[in-house]
Amino acid sequence: MLWATLVYDPLAHWVWGNGGWMAKMGVLDFAGGLVVHISSGVSALVVALVVGKRLGYPRERGIPHNVTLVLLGAGILWFGWFGFNGGSAGAASGIAVLALVNSQLAAAAGGMAWLIVDLVRYGKASAVGFASGLVAGLATVTPASGFVGPLGAIAIGVAAGLACYGAVMLKSRFNYDDTLDAFGVHGVGGAVGTLLLGVFAAKAWNSNGADGLLAGNAALLGKQALAVLVTIAFSVAGTLVILKVVDAVVGLRVTADEEREGLDINLHGEEGYSIGSSTFGRADVFAAPQAQEAATKGSPVPAS
Repeated sequence: MLWATLVYDPLAHWVWGNGGWMAKMGVLDFAGGLVVHISSGVSALVVALVVGKRLGYPRERGIPHNVTLVLLGAGILWFGWFGFNGGSAGAASGIAVLALVNSQLAAAAGGMAWLIVDLVRYGKASAVGFASGLVAGLATVTPASGFVGPLGAIAIGVAAGLACYGAVMLKSRFNYDDTLDAFGVHGVGGAVGTLLLGVFAAKAWNSNGADGLLAGNAALLGKQALAVLVTIAFSVAGTLVILKVVDAVVGLRVTADEEREGLDINLHGEEGYSIGSSTFGRADVFAAPQAQEAATKGSPVPAS
């Protein structure tokens, strides 16, 4: 709630609101490259650095426990993104159709680009890699989806697959624990897409937009670059302030024992997955307060 109010809302007003200074300057962001993806991706990196790594990371690395669910989730995202980008047109119009087509092409191009890098590096193409690439393509084309043509969207998707792949590799190099690659996919993808919008945009596709670098207007690329830098700086500063306040009031991290046992069982009294036998479960969590209350009143503990 704090982040949405103090970081997201001002950015949304600057870019999309009446009188927003970025809007007045001519910055373009069709569906949220600046407002949604850069802001959240950069803020996620700040949170990852401040909260710190999971216990045992990077020696103990979590891997996708169910590739079927990964692909199901990626498919739901792909489908939902048509509403996310196409709906930003505000009407069932030609611009909405353009955003839908561009979203599809960029997602496919991003997924294929990611697979090609995997093939070159490892000689194998993975389903999880394709899922990562398609999400990267969708995130990267988001700011440009209603302002560029289909060929531009394909180029943006390819750039997304390559740039976001490289950004995800930064985790091992700099040893930070961004569990879901929010920075590598969304933060970097949003920045790349916002900049490439300044290259491929053309009023021939959307008269409410602007011509970009390839159409002879280098000024748009400069405006997009300035907007990227401001969004990064504002997101970092705002997120740091919020984290410091939250840490002072309620704290940011559970104890090491709670982390080892699992947050589901400690915070909610149940487990998302019950695999094999366990000596510590829901009954134990809810029986402890009952036992304490019964001891205080001098009454027997009810059977679980």
